Amino acid sequence: MGTCSNLSAFCQRSRIPISLGLTRNGKTCSRTGREIHGDRFRFRGNSIDDVMTTELRFLSASIILGLLQLIAASHLISFQYGYRWTASGRDEPVPSLRGLANRIDQATTNFLETFPFFAVLVLTAHLTNTHSALTILGAHLYFWGRLGYVLAAAAGFGLLRSMIFWNTALAGICLFLITLLV
Repeated sequence: MGTCSNLSAFCQRSRIPISLGLTRNGKTCSRTGREIHGDRFRFRGNSIDDVMTTELRFLSASIILGLLQLIAASHLISFQYGYRWTASGRDEPVPSLRGLANRIDQATTNFLETFPFFAVLVLTAHLTNTHSALTILGAHLYFWGRLGYVLAAAAGFGLLRSMIFWNTALAGICLFLITLLV
């Protein structure tokens, strides 16, 4: 029994209407059905486009950005200290990071400090169905501010990084707070 069969059986037992653009026997829907619904995932009658708001899309993009920063910082640290150190217990003292590795590591740490606030606010707005121009603008400001921050950090523009991009991301978080509290 394959995964699709298990999913179909679960959905039938739970009475969850779900359509993956396939008929019950696994064949694709007729042309007419695909023109109306497409081959997109559907859950309880809503397509993924109905469920994924702009704010959730920017949350997803921010997760990807954070993962990319984490991977970049990890490799840059490994290049500087060596992969033996990375694989070790890291008990021996090492000199502080220098150059690009240090800047990206600091940018990653800064991202990890602000991201939980953004994620909670986006999810709270989604769960309370609070969507407005302010939440969309807040999501844009946070994501583009964080992207600008890491790029400015990599280029070594410390003042620009902090004054413009960090404050832009913070303004995005504040817009969500204002929208949710008012």
